[in-house]
Amino acid sequence: MSIASVIAVPFATRRRRRIIWIASSFVLLALAIAGLSLGDAAIPVPDVFAALFGRGEAGTRLIVVGWRLPRVVLGAAIGAMLALSGALFQVITRNPLGSPDILGFSAGAYTGALLVIIGGSVSTVALTAGAVGGGIASAALVFALVAWRGAGGTRLIIVGIALTAMLGAVNTMIELAADDVVAHTAAIWGAGSLNGIDGRWMPLILITFVLGGLAVAALAPGLTLYELGEDRATSLGVRPVRLRITAMLVGVVLLAVTIAAAGPIAFVALAAPQIARRVWRSGPMPFAASAMTGAVLLMFSDLLAARLFAPTMLPTGLVTIGIGGLYLAWMLSAANRRRR
Repeated sequence: MSIASVIAVPFATRRRRRIIWIASSFVLLALAIAGLSLGDAAIPVPDVFAALFGRGEAGTRLIVVGWRLPRVVLGAAIGAMLALSGALFQVITRNPLGSPDILGFSAGAYTGALLVIIGGSVSTVALTAGAVGGGIASAALVFALVAWRGAGGTRLIIVGIALTAMLGAVNTMIELAADDVVAHTAAIWGAGSLNGIDGRWMPLILITFVLGGLAVAALAPGLTLYELGEDRATSLGVRPVRLRITAMLVGVVLLAVTIAAAGPIAFVALAAPQIARRVWRSGPMPFAASAMTGAVLLMFSDLLAARLFAPTMLPTGLVTIGIGGLYLAWMLSAANRRRR
């Protein structure tokens, strides 16, 4: 069996997927234009394009290019990175609930970044280092606790939920022990939001997105075989242990960098890969489609958060939690219907 035979799809399915790619690209573009145009100072779409090409009034260019463009670009990249991270963990755990939100990795990365904030630093490098360190430590702890029975199944989910609860309590204690100003800053950041995100995060997020995407593309053939079963993957030349460790590190880094920039934004990593799998009708995990779905999901959520109760801007994480709750309810309902 070859990689090509595993991923081979009929012509009608390939045509359907091309149509979905074109449609989702238009949706992403429409959300980007809406994000650049809508706001307390609404800007007509022609003026938005003029500002993007360096024309128009200076004030309009400042609003569009200086303030709104970083949020739109970073929102798309962060959504894609969260989705790729979730897709990696769902493959290596072989469980649709195996997302970093459920497994405790998001809480661990949040703890690491929170300790950095409490320590008095909010620099890009320090926050990222704290989030990556916390994410890797929590992932290593979860997999160590379940290693003797394999890194899949219900036990992994239960251990992850338990670790998430424990780290949530630790994070609350850390915030209560801090002074009021630091605790208030940490609480707002901990809600997960693109409000206030600025261009200083642009180089780190885009570089991580590109390198992470290349790493996922390199791992994808092996992960496709891994989904068939560990024994079969081994017989086809895949080294499961090395593949799991590499995928876990890539997933944690993708997740931790987004948390350092925008705080923990829940459910995108959980829902985007499964939505992409259903919409694209893919057998193996569709990593590129997951990234596109994550970008659309987060940009849509951020637009709702910014405009639903304008001029009050909600944290983006509150909207993704609402969407994620509906997704979980639908998934559990569908599972119950299949069992009947």
